[in-house]
Amino acid sequence: MVGESNLSELLRTLSATLVDGVFVFATVPKSSVPNDINPRMMFEEAEGITLILSRVDAEACGLAYEFPCRMITLEVHSSLEAIGFIARVASELASHGMGVNPVSGFFHDHLFVPDGREQDALQVLQRVARENAKPE
Repeated sequence: MVGESNLSELLRTLSATLVDGVFVFATVPKSSVPNDINPRMMFEEAEGITLILSRVDAEACGLAYEFPCRMITLEVHSSLEAIGFIARVASELASHGMGVNPVSGFFHDHLFVPDGREQDALQVLQRVARENAKPE
């Protein structure tokens, strides 16, 4: 199940899918993760637990949140040891005035981009893939 680590191949095969819904980032104390939520990600930091979850769930639980965003999944199975892939993607988005919060899962990388900029991000990703496609 080893993912792709070759940067050229990752960029050449790059495809992205927009996940339904608006997501947000919230933080709760370590002992206070609500039982009735299903976060996309939980990450323990010294200050507490960071949650990435749907805005609907955050509001239903009365959680304060920041960064309403859209989730884009990069469909290529990238290696956790791949060098430069996320840096390249983040740099491309930055060159279009867009911040991104990337999260790497075992199989895929996921980009959290500002709500309202998701189509811009998808266009940038499509351009990157086209520019790196091998000529036929």
